[in-house]
Amino acid sequence: MLSLLDKLYSVQQTRRIDQIAAQQPGCSGGALMERAGAAAFALLRRRWPDARRIAVLCGAGNNGGDGYVLARLAHLAGFEVQLTAVAGPPRAGSEAERARQAFLACGGAELPHAAALASADLLVDALLGTGLDRPPGGAVADAIAAIDAAARPVLALDLPSGLDADTGAAPGAAVRATATISFVARKQGLYTGAARECCGELHFDDLRVPVVACAAAGEPPAVLLDLPTLRARWLPPRRRGAHKGDFGHVLVLGGDHGYGGAACLAGTAAARAGAGLTSVATRPAHLPALLAARPELMVRGVDDAAGLAPLLERAGVLAIGPGLGQGDFGRALWAAALACGRPLVVDADALNLLAQTPQRRDDWILTPHPGEAARLLASTAARVEADRYGAARALQQRYGGVALLKGAGTLVCDGRSPIGVVPYGNPGMASGGMGDVLTGIIAGLLAQRLPAHAAAALGACLHGAAGDAVAARRGERGLLAGDLLDALPPLLNGTDHAAQLGA
Repeated sequence: MLSLLDKLYSVQQTRRIDQIAAQQPGCSGGALMERAGAAAFALLRRRWPDARRIAVLCGAGNNGGDGYVLARLAHLAGFEVQLTAVAGPPRAGSEAERARQAFLACGGAELPHAAALASADLLVDALLGTGLDRPPGGAVADAIAAIDAAARPVLALDLPSGLDADTGAAPGAAVRATATISFVARKQGLYTGAARECCGELHFDDLRVPVVACAAAGEPPAVLLDLPTLRARWLPPRRRGAHKGDFGHVLVLGGDHGYGGAACLAGTAAARAGAGLTSVATRPAHLPALLAARPELMVRGVDDAAGLAPLLERAGVLAIGPGLGQGDFGRALWAAALACGRPLVVDADALNLLAQTPQRRDDWILTPHPGEAARLLASTAARVEADRYGAARALQQRYGGVALLKGAGTLVCDGRSPIGVVPYGNPGMASGGMGDVLTGIIAGLLAQRLPAHAAAALGACLHGAAGDAVAARRGERGLLAGDLLDALPPLLNGTDHAAQLGA
């Protein structure tokens, strides 16, 4: 079982938690609604201390009820509150309707339109909760468009309206919040895909729901990974008498004509991740450049599989794909890698070759981005992104081993444990060579005898946190894959506070 920071639940499980909690003393639906509104208002005051004019957009369900509670508390605290009831009032007799009546009873008023948005210091999105199963329409869609057009800070309650809390996808219009405060249980969809952009700063309050309610929901389908915890579990201090043979030998296969840099990045990343020895098999023309750039690597020039035999015999782990190509060179190295019986980390064109001739193995880690995942699943990138959790499971079920689906909120799936969700990384990492570095990091960890699932999870966390560490110093634009390499040792050894970023 992977070390984890927090459990992530499905919408169905969250509803089960709500039902069990409502049976406990002091946890009625109304009590939880009051706590949610109070927690959101407390965050609002901390996050935007100068805001005095607040526009609250409430839907007709319980999410709207949370908004009514926040609006009441803000009104009583002296804030100027403009509240718009979108798509009519809540159902008569519901907790949300009682929250509405309490807001009106204290002197609050509902406006018939959202004209006040343009003059507000802050907008509160309380339109839709976790029940979304189709694109928003009608008045709600118009309200979402108005929120985005207002260009004001937005606080979303429980989740940004329009977001699917199970998948992290936005099937239609969705609010892009500055901050989101989620309640009761962490929803798995808020940590991957479009949610990474829509949620903004993500906060959580369990509303003091009893532990028994969460336990009744069963095993979570996903967990939020934590780099310090994973590092402490899988990278203990090295013994003083250690030597390079103790930490494995990685062989990188790749670098067809013009792509030697990809193989160099992967090899260097494997060495930086702690592999004792790292070899690279690439086109002979690349040898001088690779040796000049990284003399620690052992580089062998090959034009086909004939020269690989002694390298394959010595290596413990193969990383195949960076700069491999899909021509005769790539196909020959791919066939040799499959036949040699070594554990594999598979990326880039090796994944494309696998998609052409699918097979299943238990000793590899596949690292596709959404486009490569689509080819492996005979699907489209859009469908992969529409349900990243489902795609990660499908990849693992079809191909075996460990599937690592890259992207905003990278997912790690071994088919047995809850899916691991990586909370690190930033848009500056959308540049060439980043996948090659990730491949090398994972291979380096795998060579140090980490289980495949742990190597993939820890490697993805290190990769994302290294990107965050560099971006914190230099900014996101202009971030290069090679910039991550020097950021890795502090993160591996726990000497850099950037290891705490992203949770």
